[in-house]
Amino acid sequence: MRARLRGVRPLLALPLLAALLTGCGIRSTQVPTDFGPAPSRVPCALSGTDISTQSAPGVPVQVFLLCSSQLVTVDRSVRIPDGTAEAQRRVLVAQGLLDKLAEKPSTPETQAGYTTDVHGGTRVSGPGPKDPENTFRLSTPPENLTSYALAQIICTFANSEATAADDGSVILGGPSTQPLHRYTCTTEVRSRPGTESPPSTEVNPN
Repeated sequence: MRARLRGVRPLLALPLLAALLTGCGIRSTQVPTDFGPAPSRVPCALSGTDISTQSAPGVPVQVFLLCSSQLVTVDRSVRIPDGTAEAQRRVLVAQGLLDKLAEKPSTPETQAGYTTDVHGGTRVSGPGPKDPENTFRLSTPPENLTSYALAQIICTFANSEATAADDGSVILGGPSTQPLHRYTCTTEVRSRPGTESPPSTEVNPN
């Protein structure tokens, strides 16, 4: 008789265990899948509506912003007075590009991950008396800029016909008589601006 009772007790325990599991809301066939809302946008991707908001009166230009640790172009515009002489026009375009680089990205751009490492207040001037014709001098020496900011400026200037030299390079220096360097924007710089410095060679004054 005792042997039969020992066999019955485990059978009686099974319905009780099932009832307890059901009462706790545990269902063996359900797997939690709620990981929060899906991302609202793909990083560095801007819709047509987002891009159109950047259109404004002036000369169309492109500047390089940072996104996912890379350089990515965005459309901007700078205003140049009619009748401006070519030499002065180059300086005005260069200053306009710097100002646009220093601006905070738009709300859609920020949401897509765009940032900038260029700070406002940097001024640019044309060549000094002994500088090559295509020289630009910054109020902040290039060596004092972060690697990201320097890459943004070099690649933005190299991408503009108004600021690039005939071979696509950029001649840049600090104020006054500080040494000049000829920089180039490469694919490696655009892909890894934090670790790849723009290739440069020193430029001898005339």
